Amino acid sequence: MNSWRSGYTTGTCAAAAAKAAAIVLCGGDPPLQVDVPLPNGTHVTLSPVFVRGDTASACAAVRKDAGDDPDVTDGCMVTASVEWSHESEIAFSAGEGVGTVTKPGLSIPPGEPAINPVPRAMIREAVRSVTARGVHVTISIPGGRALAEKTFNPRLGVQGGLSILGTSGIVRPFSTDALRDALTCALSVAVACGVTSPVFVPGRIGEKAAKALFRPTPEQLIEVGNEWGFMLDSVKVIPFQRLLVVGHPGKLAKLIAGWWDTHSSRSGSAVPAVMDLGRKIPGLVPEHSATVEGVFQLLGESERSRLAHELASAVRKAVFERVQGRFPVAVTLVNMQGVLLGEDGDTAAWR
Repeated sequence: MNSWRSGYTTGTCAAAAAKAAAIVLCGGDPPLQVDVPLPNGTHVTLSPVFVRGDTASACAAVRKDAGDDPDVTDGCMVTASVEWSHESEIAFSAGEGVGTVTKPGLSIPPGEPAINPVPRAMIREAVRSVTARGVHVTISIPGGRALAEKTFNPRLGVQGGLSILGTSGIVRPFSTDALRDALTCALSVAVACGVTSPVFVPGRIGEKAAKALFRPTPEQLIEVGNEWGFMLDSVKVIPFQRLLVVGHPGKLAKLIAGWWDTHSSRSGSAVPAVMDLGRKIPGLVPEHSATVEGVFQLLGESERSRLAHELASAVRKAVFERVQGRFPVAVTLVNMQGVLLGEDGDTAAWR
């Protein structure tokens, strides 16, 4: 059994850096270690990479250690610059590599630094353990602007860098919590922006195809990844009018087999489901291939179209049943190049 090493969120690192800088701001010596509180009431001790400054302004940095989790920010420097404020509260600013919220629907209003409520509370408590005076805190992640392009941030309306995240302060390796939080945010942004007809895609192939075949707004287009069960259960309580699903049958055919988490380690191949469906179509004899793409490539154009339509219909029915018939569903299937294979359901609203 694997024993995965846990790490610390960017919020925990930011709180530690802010506390270390605040100690110097208050006239103390640069600390070699700082103790910071976690949301569950426990504390952790982190070692700053550097702490410098004086009683006018100070800065400290903590290197992010995500443990064994493949976190995009693992190894990044999270820095906090602090200075006295004329106000009595703790104020926040986004420095280099930290984004700014530009769309409604997130837990932070537009115009504010993308430092989520729990990290703000952690930073506030860490600084307050040092001083009761008003302090202005600027959080930075050098290189964060480029890293943010690999995250959900651009499509969530967080521009200019990363978000300071974390709800527990601890990174649990390979946890789906962070991904589901991001997907929930995407739904919240969609609702806040007036979206009534979202477009769900598994990944980049579906995203490119959806943009080429339809006219979705950035808020409409939501990359579900492998979390189909979670997302379809989530939308059951949202007053959407309809849903369009666009993607490759290699992913989406898994839904008709009952695999609502389509990750390869948690679901089987979609090939058997596609082959079984193909054999039920009169006059169609699909040849076995190691991949769904291969199955379609071995068919003639007419047979390919028939199989794609039947498969799209089966996926549409599976999704419709999962959302308990709350709204109409349409499905569009494309190949690896994004070329239309077949579809089922009314897609007029997106064209």
